[in-house]
Amino acid sequence: MTATSFTSPATPLPPLARVAFRLAHAVLGWELRRTTRRHLARLEPYLLDDIGLDAREAQDEVDRPFWR
Repeated sequence: MTATSFTSPATPLPPLARVAFRLAHAVLGWELRRTTRRHLARLEPYLLDDIGLDAREAQDEVDRPFWR
């Protein structure tokens, strides 16, 4: 018997599990933004041109807090 056989997709999560899942989802989103912006800060100007940004727009994005 596998772990997936105990639950079905239609079974709702308990309230505490829903809160924990939402918190984990938010934290993962914040980490993705932080990492992406850190990489954006390191791009050369010709690569910024390739993605349609100028240096000022890229810097504005890099300067934003991770939760936005």
